[in-house]
Amino acid sequence: MQVLEAYKPFEIQEIELTEWKQRPVKNNFFELVLIKNGDGTQCINYNDYEYEKGSIFLLPPLKCHSFNINKPTTFVFLKFTDSFFKNANRITIDRNEWFKEASYILSNYNQLPGDIIKNEVDRNYLENLVGMILQESRSYGEESVNLVTSLMTSVLEILIRNIKRSTYFETPKNNTDDRITKMLTYINENIDKTQLLKVENLADVFSMSPTYVSEFFKKQISMSLREYIIKAKLKLVEIRLLNSDFTLTQIADELGFTDVSHLSKTFKRYAGTSIREFKNNGEYMLLKRGACASPTA
Repeated sequence: MQVLEAYKPFEIQEIELTEWKQRPVKNNFFELVLIKNGDGTQCINYNDYEYEKGSIFLLPPLKCHSFNINKPTTFVFLKFTDSFFKNANRITIDRNEWFKEASYILSNYNQLPGDIIKNEVDRNYLENLVGMILQESRSYGEESVNLVTSLMTSVLEILIRNIKRSTYFETPKNNTDDRITKMLTYINENIDKTQLLKVENLADVFSMSPTYVSEFFKKQISMSLREYIIKAKLKLVEIRLLNSDFTLTQIADELGFTDVSHLSKTFKRYAGTSIREFKNNGEYMLLKRGACASPTA
């Protein structure tokens, strides 16, 4: 049994599978997956996590995920497409602020396996919202775009709330200092506020000396603070280039680059390709960061 309805700015699919087949990956933010019934394991980045009825996952727009099905499983896939965010101004919300929140999900959810929802009340909310979206898409089609978009706004808010409550940063397994997780969260939540990312401010916020902040960060993450901040910004650049109509000038101004030239040179240095080539290729580069690499690579 398969039901597929695709009316921009959303795509939803309900399908029962006995065997997982890799699907083509389109240019989208991410995909919410609800397990209506069945069991098996989800695999992302060569890590496995058991799933069952009611499990809720996020799939990144990369080819490094799969499901190993033990018992025939009914999946509901709810996809956040690029046009969903490009046309978000149709809703009575602050489009730019909402886009930033959505970008936060994609840039910080590190393609790790596992149920994204930790709160059972939120799980019930999401199940009900997804059920409403599925029913609307079946019954009314294009007439339901505005209503479904509003429902998806609520879905997005719940996802953001749960991600911000959880730890998805890749820190050393033997790490016992929770300050680094708090620092990473702070940096990523304020990535567009250059003044707050200065060493002096981080030292004040985390009660360290300015000279120790950089040393502490490098020791914990095996990357300099400056490099981490640049890469975090460039991940957002990738998202904006593929999923919005923001100009290069707007992107450079928002993320604290001196000008478009500075943005372009920095992007080329870290992504290994020009912005034009990147947009023509239409595939994330920095957001992959090893998530799809072989474990023996």
